[in-house]
Amino acid sequence: MSYLWLRALHVIFVMSWFAGLVYIFRLFVYHVENRDKPDATTMLITMERRLYRAICWPGFVGSALFGVWMLVLVPGHLSQGWFHVKATALIGLIGYHFYCGHIRRRMAAGEYPLTSKQCRMLNEVPTVLMMIIVIFVVVKPF
Repeated sequence: MSYLWLRALHVIFVMSWFAGLVYIFRLFVYHVENRDKPDATTMLITMERRLYRAICWPGFVGSALFGVWMLVLVPGHLSQGWFHVKATALIGLIGYHFYCGHIRRRMAAGEYPLTSKQCRMLNEVPTVLMMIIVIFVVVKPF
């Protein structure tokens, strides 16, 4: 497979992953705000589970697979400063991904570790990380 096809597939999976990560905390906001409505929470638990398992996980795995494959073809990226910044932001994004799963499981169990305001603030994390990643991949300022 050519590098351009790998890059296209990587971007497609990254977009899917980000879509899920951006949306899941919005669902958490609704979940927290409707915790006293069993019908609403049952629906939100299902939506959160499906989003995390069917969008976030495949997006994460596909992004990782095609990203590593590109690095195998072009290992020189590993020695470039822009890539180090991207990789650092990526580590933060992976941590955020697993944190989303942790919060999802707790909320499905009826625990509410965060307020809706905290969920709204955490909803911005993937956008900030995306901006860092895109700028360093496209502009390569180092």
